[in-house]
Amino acid sequence: MNQFRADLERAPRQVTGYVAGSFVPTGSTGIDVIDPATGRIVAILNESTPDDVDRAVGAARKAFETGAWRSSSVAERQTALMAIHDAILENVDELAALETINTGLPLKQTRTIHITRAAQNFRFFSEFINQDGGDVYTQEKGYMSLVTYDPIGVCALIGPWNMPLGLTAMKIAGALAFGNTCVVKPSEITPLTLARLFQIIDERGILPEGVLNLVNGRGQVTGDAISSHPDIDMISFTGGTETGARILKALAPGIKGGAMELGGKSASIVFADADIERALDGVMLGSFMNNGQMCLAGSRLFVERKVADPFIEQFVARTRALRIGDPLLEATEIGPMINQAQMDRVMRYVDSGSGEGAQLLAGGRRHGESNDGLYIEPTIMQAPSNSLAICQEEIFAPFATLQIFDDEEDVIARANDSAFGLVGYVWSQNLERAMRSAARLRTGTVMVNSPIMRDLRTGFGGVKQSGLGREGAKGSRAMFTEMKSTIIALEAPALPRMGIAD
Repeated sequence: MNQFRADLERAPRQVTGYVAGSFVPTGSTGIDVIDPATGRIVAILNESTPDDVDRAVGAARKAFETGAWRSSSVAERQTALMAIHDAILENVDELAALETINTGLPLKQTRTIHITRAAQNFRFFSEFINQDGGDVYTQEKGYMSLVTYDPIGVCALIGPWNMPLGLTAMKIAGALAFGNTCVVKPSEITPLTLARLFQIIDERGILPEGVLNLVNGRGQVTGDAISSHPDIDMISFTGGTETGARILKALAPGIKGGAMELGGKSASIVFADADIERALDGVMLGSFMNNGQMCLAGSRLFVERKVADPFIEQFVARTRALRIGDPLLEATEIGPMINQAQMDRVMRYVDSGSGEGAQLLAGGRRHGESNDGLYIEPTIMQAPSNSLAICQEEIFAPFATLQIFDDEEDVIARANDSAFGLVGYVWSQNLERAMRSAARLRTGTVMVNSPIMRDLRTGFGGVKQSGLGREGAKGSRAMFTEMKSTIIALEAPALPRMGIAD
C-alpha cells in the first residue's frame, strides 16, 4: 500500500469530469488533492465551471427525455446495478487504498465498511425495485384507483468528504434504480474513489450514454452552478447544515425538491442498568470510528451518576490507548484529520470548552510533530452544562463530551436540547425504559443497545437542522420519484349533462 501511495505522489492523478459517456477536460482551475497523513499532493482536480455543469445537466436531460434508461425494465436496471456492485467488489483493494489515502480513514475501516457498503447499496436497490410496486384501491364503487411512481428526472447528487464513496453510492444507486439520470459532484477534498468508480463503470460499458455524469469543484463554484441550474429536478445533498440551507434557498424559485442529510450532535445515553462493557464498546465506536468525522457520531455522552465513576475511568483509559498513526497500517484505529482547517477547528473547541468550564479528561492536543500529518489525540471533555458550545455545535472530530445525569426525565430533556436531531443512542437492559426513551427522543433514528448500524430497508435522515427526507427503500423512492394517481371508471358514471336543456 505504501508503494501505491508513493506512485500517486510521484505522478498525481488528473481528475476530470465525465459527461455523455466521455471523460472531458474541464475548467482551467486546478485544485490540489492532499493525502492528510503526509500533506503531499496525490491528485489534481480540474474544477468544473458553470458551462461544464450546463453540459453535464444537458447530457443528463437528453438521456432522460430520449434515452432508454427511463423506460427500461426492472430486470434491465437490476442487471446494471448488480454489474456496478460486482465491479466495486472486484476492485475493493484499490478503492479502499484510494479512500484511505484521500480521507485519512484507517484502511481496515475503508476496506471492510466503506467500500463493501458502497457495493451493498447497489445490490440492495437492485433487490428492492424487484419487490416494490404501486397500489390499487377499489373502495370507491365503480372506480379503480392506481398509484404508480414515475422517475423524477435529472437528479443532482452532492456527496460529502467524510465517507465519499459509501454515502454517494447510496444516492447513485437509489436514483438509477427508479429510472433517473444523474449529475454527481463529490467533495473537492475527497474525489478520488468516485472518479475511479466512474472509470470502472465506463470501462465495462454498464450504463447508456448520459445517464451518469460527473462534475468536480468547490461548493461556491460548481456546487452553486448545480443548485441554481433550471434543468435540475431535485438535489440530494449530504453535508453541513449551512450549505444545505443555501441549496434549499437556490431551489426555492423553481419550486424544486431537496433531500438533505445534514449535521448531527447525537446523544448517547448510558443508564445504570446498561450492560456496561457493551455500552463502552458502543460509545468508543460511536465517538471515534471514522476518525470521529461522521454526522451520526454519538459523541454527546450522558452517563447516569450511579455508574459514572467506573464508566468514565474505563472510557478515558481506552481512549488514551487508541492507536493513532498512518491509516494504511492495519493496526491503526485513528488516522489524521482531513485538513488543517479541521485540525484548527478542533483545537478551537478545546480552548472554548476549557474557557467555559469543561474539564479535559483525555487528548486535546496534536499528536506527533507538525510535519507528521494532521493527527490529534482523541479528546474527552466533561461539561458542567449542556449549553456549552462543545455540547451544542458539531465538531466532526474524535472529540466526545461527557455529562452526568440523575434521572430519566432530566437526561431526555438534555438530549433533546439541541438544534440537531439525527440519531440518538440508548443503553439500557430495561426494555420499558429503552422503548420509552426511544419514543421521546426527537431524532430520525434511535439505536438501542447498539452503535452505528444501517438497515437499508428503513429510512435514514434527521429532524430539525439535521435535514429533510430519508434515504433507504421507501424513503429513497419518495426522494427520486413522483407519485402518480390514475383513476379509472369501471362503468359509465351518472354525470350531470351540463349545457343540455332538460
